[in-house]
Amino acid sequence: MGAVHRITSSPSRREVLRGGALAFAAMAGATVSGCASGTDDGAAAGGPVTIELWHGQTDTGRDAIERLVADFQRAHPDIKINAGGGVLADAMLQKVTAALAADSYPDIAYVFGSDLANVARSPQVADLTDMVNSAPTPWTEYWAPTRAAVTIDGKVKAAPALIDSLAVVCNKKVFEKAGVDLPEEGWTWQEFTETAKRLTDKDNGTFGTGWPGTGDEDTVWRMWPLIWDLGGDVIAPGGREIGFASTGERALEVLRTLAADASVYVDPKPGSEQMYKVFLAGRMGMVVTGPWQLPDIVGADIDYQVVPLPSFSGKPITISGPDTWTVFDNGEARLKAARTFITWLMQPEQDVRWDVEAGSLPLSKRTQNLPAWSEQVKKTEGLSVFVKTLETARVRPNDPAYPHVSKALGEAVVAVLIGKSTPADALRDCAAKANTALRVPR
Repeated sequence: MGAVHRITSSPSRREVLRGGALAFAAMAGATVSGCASGTDDGAAAGGPVTIELWHGQTDTGRDAIERLVADFQRAHPDIKINAGGGVLADAMLQKVTAALAADSYPDIAYVFGSDLANVARSPQVADLTDMVNSAPTPWTEYWAPTRAAVTIDGKVKAAPALIDSLAVVCNKKVFEKAGVDLPEEGWTWQEFTETAKRLTDKDNGTFGTGWPGTGDEDTVWRMWPLIWDLGGDVIAPGGREIGFASTGERALEVLRTLAADASVYVDPKPGSEQMYKVFLAGRMGMVVTGPWQLPDIVGADIDYQVVPLPSFSGKPITISGPDTWTVFDNGEARLKAARTFITWLMQPEQDVRWDVEAGSLPLSKRTQNLPAWSEQVKKTEGLSVFVKTLETARVRPNDPAYPHVSKALGEAVVAVLIGKSTPADALRDCAAKANTALRVPR
């Protein structure tokens, strides 16, 4: 099949909290006064404008972006793109913040959505509002989570690079062996925990489901759909306290139930590699994941089904973790060239190639309607479910304090999963830590 694959894997795996680097990002934004183009705007006399692209990809992602860059340069001989940067996406925040502090930064960098709010505090980050509003594809044609992920205080501070969502992938063989019916759209979190319990077979080492247990963003971002569904939010209006003080306990109760039933495999290592290995080995019935995992699942010859996330309310909701192409101002010539490339890259004809070759969901509805994407959906079981969920997906807030909230909730989740704390006590500790951080001026 045409592989739906992202080398950086899940957005949660990519977005392990980097507290020191995030603090440095804020410092860099406040202290950098000039731009890297002081003596070189990238344009040789009579020659093309040269821009630096730090794409952060490897393997299939790197190959896909390099093919796109080559095609762009053939169509735009006045622009030369140096693609690379020597750093993977997981380390991009540290690389960019150091570059800002050294006054030697790229023209474009692949920045995770959860890092954008801190990176965008630098005055060198370009405002792309006019660019996206004048692009060939109307801005309103892009999925709402795509637009929200790059918009800060009403301004578009980056271009969307990639979008995904969460759903539940079920191993049909495990369900059949346990005599359990496969879930259907509209199921509840209570049904999820009951199903996980019925799928669990301690004698054979089979778990109903799994959950990352390191306390990082991988652990946390799966919790937000539960909290949003209950009417909570990440940060309350006013920005001085968490928005899930009255809903977080019930959300954490789902994990307490799974832990009490011994139906959840708690992955002790960053990256969820162990959790996915258990699922791919046929020893887990359900896993909450995204489209990036489908190639491995198909490669393991697993007969699977994808269903939307459960809910408390009966209304569908999920989370999306978009990534961004963040543009930096290195002078008029290079900034214009960078905007030209990003505008081209965002358009459906290029977006669909990136989606199919590197592994993503369509950024816009226009991409979704292209024949190439329709063909990809036909070849990939369950891919359409992930696209459908984008209609009700939400994103985490673009707030510099988000990492502190995530860290506090991550600790609470782990405490509940390993039986160290009750949901009520864990939430109380989470609120105390997160609210303290939120009340620091930012």
